[in-house]
Amino acid sequence: MQVAILMIHVVIAVALVVLILLQQGKGAEAGAAFGGGASQTVFGSRGSGNFLSRTTALLAAGFFATSMALAYFATQAGQAPEAGIPDSRLIEQQQNVPTLDDRPADVDNAAPVLEESSE
Repeated sequence: MQVAILMIHVVIAVALVVLILLQQGKGAEAGAAFGGGASQTVFGSRGSGNFLSRTTALLAAGFFATSMALAYFATQAGQAPEAGIPDSRLIEQQQNVPTLDDRPADVDNAAPVLEESSE
């Protein structure tokens, strides 16, 4: 389920980028007044503003919804904290682990000594 929502999220993000790049800025109408009358032929006499802005708003709402769903799944996936201060029981378990200094004293760990030359 999480992978499907993630794929939808990526598709919506790419579609949002494309739609935003297709839209004209606020100053584009001034350029159409000086001979650029072809801007009204593709999407009707009102131009592309109404269609593209509504589609962008719908995709933005979908992007927000998928972001919230992915955030919910991320919080539910790992119930045990992986980082931060560990639980006191875990600290006590780690303190009972033997270390190198806890070896028995009766073991002879003497390494052979090389003879030094007195030159």
